[in-house]
Amino acid sequence: MTTTSDDPLHQALCQALGAYPDAPLRLALSGGLDSALLLTLLAAEPEWRRRLVAVHVHHGLSPHADGWVAFCQARCDALGVPLVTERVRLVPGNGESLEAQAREARYEVLKTHLPAGGVLLTAHHGDDQLETLLLALKRGSGVRGLGAMRAGQPFGNGAHLRPWLPFSRQQLVAAAQRAGIAWVDDESNGDDRFDRNFLRLHLIPLLRERWPAILQTAGRSAELCAESSVLLDEVAAEDLQRTLCQEGVVIATLAELSPARRHNLLRYWLRQCGAVVPSREQLQRIWHEVACAREDANPALHWEGWSCRRHAGVLHLLRRSAGEVQRISWQEALTPGQPLTLPEGLGRLLVQASQGGPLRLPWEGESLSVRFDVPPGCQLHPVGRSGGRRLKKLWQEFGIPSWQRGRIPILYYGETPAAVLGLFICREFACEADTGLAWQWPLD
Repeated sequence: MTTTSDDPLHQALCQALGAYPDAPLRLALSGGLDSALLLTLLAAEPEWRRRLVAVHVHHGLSPHADGWVAFCQARCDALGVPLVTERVRLVPGNGESLEAQAREARYEVLKTHLPAGGVLLTAHHGDDQLETLLLALKRGSGVRGLGAMRAGQPFGNGAHLRPWLPFSRQQLVAAAQRAGIAWVDDESNGDDRFDRNFLRLHLIPLLRERWPAILQTAGRSAELCAESSVLLDEVAAEDLQRTLCQEGVVIATLAELSPARRHNLLRYWLRQCGAVVPSREQLQRIWHEVACAREDANPALHWEGWSCRRHAGVLHLLRRSAGEVQRISWQEALTPGQPLTLPEGLGRLLVQASQGGPLRLPWEGESLSVRFDVPPGCQLHPVGRSGGRRLKKLWQEFGIPSWQRGRIPILYYGETPAAVLGLFICREFACEADTGLAWQWPLD
């Protein structure tokens, strides 16, 4: 294909890639019209072709998928572009739509093939942008979702560029037909059970007939929402600096913010932690039911594998398994000098004789074991205290959050608790000699 300097699609590519003169290029190649055209334009420039590798993801959903691989391979061979094909496995009926699964799997593959500092190119256009914006409206998204697709954004260890967002699919079709480019058609694009296809086949033609400039105006709205999203993140980052502590976010500082600014901060904090951002209703419940719960409560909110809890005036974010209060029924004999693997991913424990070790050495015939609870009503006497207290009270005194209680190893001498590791030693087991037992936990 011969391109000219006044070709708008070529100009858009030049403008997008101008900031990446030496970066490795990766093209997401499905074999459809859009990506086939982008492949051809990229390969037509020797400098781009030299840096280019195409990546095709085989989803295995269509009986024609193997034929698409063959088509992509033939086109790349003809244009002198290396092709990488990766197969992914989707799981129908797992609660997530096949559309979403395919998209996530595709981008995970593309991420693995993008070198550090590389550029991923996709051929998304204005019709795709309008579909994405309408789907975000359907979901009730805020400005972050309504920002739809960005022309350029960080991706993996590099960047993701969509240089053709300002153009309609009709413009791409016309360019491909003028150049005599072949492409494959995915038969699932005609299935209006998929939301995006429903919009493409039924709604968007009506919108464009009524408002011919809707691609441009919708694209402008998406850009404005994307700008607003960036501004909100900047505000949230400043707020988080004042609110964040080592354990989480300080509730008293959150209370000084307006509800809108507080919600913005919480969303930003959750995203920074890698959490799934909860719904607007769930976000309000985090504040009212967790942060503002009565003092003697042990509140928590769980969603999609995550948990938000409160302790000592701080909101804590935990993965769901760690956020659930669990009591471990487990006991295992312990031999000094031999590491012991603890349950529930709690790591390994090593107890061994050491000069200055705080625990007395066991007497002859006195066994050692590790457990995670004490008998009901048991009174423990930490070193330095005159009286004994139940473990529940000691947890509170030492400021141990409720979700960590019952997950801290307790060292037993025979049938008697001797030490809660990392917190205290019971006075009758304190070492008064030069050599005693010391521990390392976690060992790794």
